[in-house]
Amino acid sequence: MEHDEKLTKLDRILEQYAGKPGALIPVLHEAQKVYGYLPEEVQYHISRGLGVPLADVYGVVTFYSLFTMTPRAEHNIAVCMGTACYVKGAGQIVEEIGEELGLKIGEISEDRKFGLEATRCIGACGMAPVLTINEEVHGRLNADQMGELLEKYKHMH
Repeated sequence: MEHDEKLTKLDRILEQYAGKPGALIPVLHEAQKVYGYLPEEVQYHISRGLGVPLADVYGVVTFYSLFTMTPRAEHNIAVCMGTACYVKGAGQIVEEIGEELGLKIGEISEDRKFGLEATRCIGACGMAPVLTINEEVHGRLNADQMGELLEKYKHMH
């Protein structure tokens, strides 16, 4: 998608939410779907479009782990490292994914196909240990299942 096309989409999103209370978070979600991340220029555009101070936009983006200011991989894997998940083996899952994909936490594969990150509690403690791939939740996992799970995403575009 070209830069102008993305900007047009963002403007449409802003028009849709303009003047509505509580619009910032839904707009940020939609904008991240369009851009893949929320760089400063996008935050500035949202700030102007909603009439919300830039500091508030930045505050929300940096507070919620769902939002990112750096480009992400095509398939972003976020392993929950909250207490319940950690106790039930999230560390081993991270190690297994690392071995399968040759990644450490915070890294993106050279082909930008996979990224690996650790995240705070995502609120699915009953399904611990949990990870998300592209915001799709996978729970009650063990390290042995990682190869099969990743294989599915290796062939997706």
